[in-house]
Amino acid sequence: MLCQSVGVPKLLLDLTPLRQIPAYRRLFTAVSISNIGQQMAAVAVGIQVYDITKSSFAVGMVGLSQLLPLILLGLFGGAMSDSYDRRMIGFISAVGMAGSSVLLLIQAVQGNQQVWLLYLFVAMSSGFFAIGNPARQAIIPRIVPTEQLQAANSLSFLTWNIGFTLGPLLGGALIGITGDVSVAYAVDALAFTVMMWAMWTLPKLPPMAGAPAKPNLSSVKEGLRFLKGKRNIQTTFYLDLAAMIFGMPRALFPAIALLWYGDSAVSTAYIVGLLTAAPAFGAALSAIFSGPLQRIYMHGTAIVWSIVGWGAAITAFGFTRNLYLALFFLAVAGAADNISAIFRTTMLQIVIPDEYRGRLQGLFTVVVAGGPRLGDFEAGSVAAVGGEEFSVVSGGLACIVFTYAIVRWHKPFMKYDSRAPVA
Repeated sequence: MLCQSVGVPKLLLDLTPLRQIPAYRRLFTAVSISNIGQQMAAVAVGIQVYDITKSSFAVGMVGLSQLLPLILLGLFGGAMSDSYDRRMIGFISAVGMAGSSVLLLIQAVQGNQQVWLLYLFVAMSSGFFAIGNPARQAIIPRIVPTEQLQAANSLSFLTWNIGFTLGPLLGGALIGITGDVSVAYAVDALAFTVMMWAMWTLPKLPPMAGAPAKPNLSSVKEGLRFLKGKRNIQTTFYLDLAAMIFGMPRALFPAIALLWYGDSAVSTAYIVGLLTAAPAFGAALSAIFSGPLQRIYMHGTAIVWSIVGWGAAITAFGFTRNLYLALFFLAVAGAADNISAIFRTTMLQIVIPDEYRGRLQGLFTVVVAGGPRLGDFEAGSVAAVGGEEFSVVSGGLACIVFTYAIVRWHKPFMKYDSRAPVA
């Protein structure tokens, strides 16, 4: 059984961390606001690249340009988070991401028509994100008691999904109204000032006893060696990669909006915003009504079925040409992905000692953020060969097939019980 029935489970998410922990409350607010700006900028980049090139492959290359700095700096950023004050790393990262947004704004105002500049600036932003995100994630177990971690993770994913819902909607609307992507980049730059404030006001978070004195290649390797034999943690990474590499159609949204649903530049911008926001809207709903998840102990089984649900919903999205049905299927996919993410994050935070959390959160960042970037490239590449419909449908089905193969590789994952956690 997935859950233990003791009384009637609460329906809504647990707000205890927000009520009781001021530092977490500030972090929650800052991440919510900065994510709105970040997702407005992401929509703007996709629209701008497609406008310049008229190519889904070129939009997919945005993800590839983000991938290399994400891999290199994500692992090193995780090591930094174990060796230095996590508050300062988060602050420096926010400053760098704000600067990247300013550069995107400048190139848009000047009427840039060179896509390599867009690739360069989003790569810079990705690098600063890779440095700061492991620190932000590793901060949570330091400021939130263990018994409130799953509630905090539900809230944290809600912050992301607020941004992923409102950001694309606002970005698409403002770009459609003004006919200019500059406004989205400007909002993104301003939003990161809130993240700077939240990080600066956190308590000092120096490294714990047993952490490496300095981040270097050896400390990164030590973190990777910690994973040896930790099959349950490894499986969460593999499953998320299967879902995001094969089932992420985000890079196709500008082409899908124009070819399947749009009839003008203005309507296309709105529809890109709607398509991008729909998965996050579903994820936000699943976070808001995540109370019953507190009573689910078989996390492995819940993760697997959530990812299968994601793949099935993406496949259905590829077959429909009704915009309302398309948005519904994307929302279902987002809800399934969010449930998987809550359980995967909680599993990681519970079974990993604090002195390793930064490095493993760095790897987690590479997987969670790198997978969708690879997915952008995969979707754009397949669409260039077989078209957008083939890319979406084949990706959703491949996600399900690879999920089955991964579970066959490590069958005990389905029996993982959070009451007796095993890495």
